[in-house]
Formats: sequence, structure tokens, C-alpha cells
Amino acid sequence: MTTRVLLAEDDEAIASPLARALSREGYEVDVAGTGTDALRRALDEEYALLILDLGLPELDGLEVCREVRAARPELAVLMLTARTDEMDFVVGLDAGADDYVGKPFRMFELMARTRALLRRSAPAQDAPEVVEAGGIRLDSTARRVTVDGADVALANKEFELLRFLMEHAGRLLTREEILADVWGDSDLRGSKTLDMHISWLRRKIGDDTGTQRRIVTVRGVGFRFDAV
Repeated sequence: MTTRVLLAEDDEAIASPLARALSREGYEVDVAGTGTDALRRALDEEYALLILDLGLPELDGLEVCREVRAARPELAVLMLTARTDEMDFVVGLDAGADDYVGKPFRMFELMARTRALLRRSAPAQDAPEVVEAGGIRLDSTARRVTVDGADVALANKEFELLRFLMEHAGRLLTREEILADVWGDSDLRGSKTLDMHISWLRRKIGDDTGTQRRIVTVRGVGFRFDAV
């Protein structure tokens, strides 16, 4: 079955070559030129990935992302942005984007990010469906996370990151290991993608205050999940 991708980009000079590149990779691509059209398609049709420009006409990409994430939590979202301020990236991730690529982007990098996002799927056969540690229960089948019994909504990459950390609770995981498993690309180790996802994940699971944390940073190496 062909993987369907929705490309929400109003700049024809970007949309056309990107759609062609995605098609060459074997994806079925639909293009939406406005935020309104992108939201309608994302909610009404079945897509595996939404590549979403931040600056869309009619409806801002951030609002599209928030509404899509609320209604379709399983849909992977890759955000495109011409803005270079780090806070814009943080806001995009907080709105529910799984990853972001800044403009101008290298086509091979965007294709790699696309493949990594689409690679996430059902858990491996030998992986546990439910993991519990430190007051957190993660159900991979239902894609549901509860913290001390309360439901917590996580974006796809946050979910995959938490699952990988919890499945290896007590073990120090290097940045390269995490990036290779969750993003499918250990070469991202020089970017701030992992740190930003860790930060927002900590906030969502109530791990961003106090001195004792479930997700422990080991400077210069990586992270460890402790069942505190």
C-alpha cells in the first residue's frame, strides 16, 4: 500500500520540486496551498505524514498543527519554517510537530527526516506493549501515556522518545543511540532536536521541577531514565 503524504506549502517554487522528490521516493503526495485546505485534508483523509509550512495563508501552520494533533494524534508532522529563531522551533514542537526543518533546506536532509518519521510504526514484536516505571504507564498498542493515573498527550516523537528511554530504564543511553533509534539518524547529534524534545517531554510528564528527575542528563554522553 502506497504511503500518503500531505504537503502543505504555498510557495510553488518549493512545493513542486519537493512533491516530485517525494513521489520519486515512492510516496503518494497531495499538495495544499492554504492552511484551511491543509487542515480539511488532514482531518478528512488518511495520511501517514503531514509536511507543514509554518507560514501558510488563511490559517497559520501552528494552528493547523495544534488542531491536527488534537484530532489525529497518530499523524506524523514535519514542520518547515523560514524562521531561524530557536524559540520558533520550540513553539512549533510544543504545538505538536514531531520534527522541523529550517528553510532553505537540503533535499537529502528533508528526505532523511521524512523516512525517519515514517519509520515509526507498531512496536517491534519483541518489545513490550506496556511499560511501567516511575509512576508512568506507556501503552504502545493504544499509544496512551498516563502519569500517576492521569492521561498525558504526547506528540509522536515525544512518545517514541519516552518509550525508548523507559524500555531501557536504568541504562545510560548515548545521544547517538537515541537519535538512531527514535529519529533514525545519529548524524543529528550536533543539532538541538534531541535536547528540545527532552525539555518538552520533561514538562509534559511533570519532570521539569525539583532536583530529582525521571529523565537524567549525563553531560557530554546522553540520558538515563530513572524510576524515581
